[in-house]
Amino acid sequence: MTQPDPIASALDLVGPRLRRVREHRGITLTDVAERTGISKSTLSRLENGQRKPSLELLLPLAQAYRVPLDDLVGAPEVGDPRVRLKARRVKGRTVLPLTRHPGGVQAWKIIIPASQSTPEPRTHDGYEWLYVLAGRMRLVLGDQDLVLEVGEAADFDTRLPHWFGSTGEGPAEVLSIFGRPGERMHARATPKES
Repeated sequence: MTQPDPIASALDLVGPRLRRVREHRGITLTDVAERTGISKSTLSRLENGQRKPSLELLLPLAQAYRVPLDDLVGAPEVGDPRVRLKARRVKGRTVLPLTRHPGGVQAWKIIIPASQSTPEPRTHDGYEWLYVLAGRMRLVLGDQDLVLEVGEAADFDTRLPHWFGSTGEGPAEVLSIFGRPGERMHARATPKES
């Protein structure tokens, strides 16, 4: 009896992973083709398992999706002492915890799909700081309706009705730091010299 080929089995799973990552990002094959220079038909065949993945195809896809190549190929996590926190889906968003301990200040990287563009303001105790890593983020804060670009940040008391999501034009990647009541991130800056 022959043993299954572990490499072939791993390569068979790359296509579904590519589709899952792309769909979680809320982008189309056309968008990916424009970003990577890989034809739409090649991307479709990769996702459907009709074309074997190669390094020449996977490297630009890993860069476009902003994920490690290991995640696309399902490489085992061996020999690495770092703790890898796993992303999860929360209310349609991909959330990667950046802190491991409950309580205290919590940090997350959040990927918001383009489809999440309808405000649903809420309030709760705490203080939040948001920083846009990629895309554009819409922030509704009380009576204000703002659009934050890459590199822009906002901080606010979460007892004020608030909501953040996509502008509807595409996905947004956001760094969120949240503190319970009485815990607030302190930003220090050196004043500009005149």
